[in-house]
This record gives sequence, structure tokens and C-alpha cells, in this order.
Amino acid sequence: MRGEIQSTWAWPGHLRLAASGELSRRAERLEARLAACDICPRDCRVNRLAGEIAACFSAELPIVSSYVAHFGEEPCLTGTRGAGNIFFGLCNMRCVYCQNHQISQNYKAERRNEVSLSRLADMMIELQDQGCHNINFVSPTHFTPQLVRGIELAGRRGLRLPIVYNTNAYDSLEVLRLLEGVVDVYLPDLKYGSEEEAQRYSHVRRYVEHARSAIAEMWRQVGPLERDASGLARRGLIIRHLVLPNGLADSEDCLNWIKSAIGTDVTLSLMAQYYPANKADRWVLLNRRITPREYERVVDYAERLGFGHLLLQEHASAGDFYRPDFEQGHPFHWGDTARQMAVASD
Repeated sequence: MRGEIQSTWAWPGHLRLAASGELSRRAERLEARLAACDICPRDCRVNRLAGEIAACFSAELPIVSSYVAHFGEEPCLTGTRGAGNIFFGLCNMRCVYCQNHQISQNYKAERRNEVSLSRLADMMIELQDQGCHNINFVSPTHFTPQLVRGIELAGRRGLRLPIVYNTNAYDSLEVLRLLEGVVDVYLPDLKYGSEEEAQRYSHVRRYVEHARSAIAEMWRQVGPLERDASGLARRGLIIRHLVLPNGLADSEDCLNWIKSAIGTDVTLSLMAQYYPANKADRWVLLNRRITPREYERVVDYAERLGFGHLLLQEHASAGDFYRPDFEQGHPFHWGDTARQMAVASD
């Protein structure tokens, strides 16, 4: 996967759609859905355009909690200058162990971080000017119409970076179909193999059903990961799976589904970074880090299934290295160490 893969796809995709006027039409269609919001599987049907609040606690304007050059994503996204992460506030899930809980579940405080669409576009341009390799929207699902309009505005101002859609995968199929050609790299989580565990620990119904359908649609759109000559991701799908303690993610079931529905050519990012954040200390089965053996067991199983494109984390430092603090001016304090790690891994 180190060599350059040639593609006939116009890249980044949003430039092609903008040139034909299709990007603006997609934004209009998505924005119209906010009048009776069905942007995600919660299907609230509230009028966010009139200021009504959805189950995700958001209304019309996007909420941006932080935007930074980020060195903690997969090496093919961070490269040497970082991924251009835009962290949206709030979320359509309620994971009791959420590592970003300061911004995903702090509903009253996050409303102060509402920004205009013009400001959202400015953030993209600023990250491009800093040298970031892409625009990586983190927890974008509930603000998908706004981000598409923001991309369209930023394109008029010179945005030329690829788009990464970094999602929990609790996404609507109809909405994802409107993102075809807008998103270059899909980066979804596959959190659970059990609907019961998803309901218990993330407070959403039919997560497995919706996430699997969403990931299959992402695969249809972009296919396997393509990299340029420097190893940077150009287009494709990377599926993340966070290993939870005591087998609560049903990791083997998740991997079995990926093999049967998508195949073993997909890139898997198996994450060892779990630690008991947020409210996890209230749950006896979640109130500890995973053990090296728990992580190794999932990695070994993926290898036995034939997955050849695995992105792995060092277990010993994962929990501390990936721990953000969004109450600080910069939520990640990695400095030169993080840049050296990104370069060494790329």
C-alpha cells in the first residue's frame, strides 16, 4: 500500500461537483431536510431551520469546538503536516465512555460555539494555509448539510484539499448518497456487533443495522484505500474499530461481518486507545483499560481472517497519547513528539 495507485477519479471530488454546480444543488437538498430533520437515524422531524432543537441538541448553525492540525489520526491522514481536523460539537450518540465527552455531551456549553457557514469555510482555508493534508470533519453526521455548504463556500475561496468524513457510522443512507463525490475518504467507526450493547452503552437503537448499511454504502462509493506516492490517503474507506474491555464491542462478530459484506481488501484501523472516560467508571465491565492480550486477540483474529491492510496502535501508550482536553486552547499537547511519530509511521 506504499506505492501510488493511479485513479481516473477527479480529485478532490468536491472540485468536480462545484464546477458543474452539483455541489450547490446537493447542499440545497441537504439543507431542506433540516426543516423536518431526518439527517441521522434518530429521525427527529423537528424544524432545525426555525431554531427547534433535535435529539443531538443542535439547531441550524454548526457548532465547532476546535479546529487544529492533528497528528493523532492514522498516519496516511496525518502525514508530516497533520490532518486538518474540525471537531463538531455535540453528537447523535451518547457513548458512556466517549473520549470527547467534553464537547459531545456538554450541551449547554457547546451552544456558545455556534459559527456561521462563512466562518466554517474560513476554518477550512486556515487549515489549508497551515499546510494540512486534508479537511477531516470529526463527528459530522448531525451537521452534514452545513459542512457541504461550507465546502462549497470554501471552494470559492480556494479550498483544494480532500475531504475526510470521520463518523460514528450512525448515519442515514439517504444522506450518505448525497455525499457521493463530496467525500474522498470515509473514516467510520464500527463500534459494536450487538444491538443490545449499543443500546446499553451508546443509547441508540438499531446501531448495528444502520452502521453496517452506512459502511457498505461508503464502500460502494469510494472502495479500497488509495494513496499517493508519499503514502497519503487520496480516496477510499478506512474502518475503525475500538477494542473494548471484556469483549463488549463483539469484535469478532464485527470482523466477520466486514469480511462477508465488504471483503478483506478494506483497510482496518484497530484501536487500543480505550480508557474509562466520561461515565465509564459507573459500569463495572468498562471501568478499566483493555489488556494487551485483549487487543492482541482481536489483531490475531483479523489476521486469521485474511485482512492484509491493518493499522495498529501501540497498546502501552495509546490511552495517554490519544487523551484530549478540550478545555485547553489546544486539546492535544503533542508538539514535536507527535510530529516525529507521524513521520516515522508514514
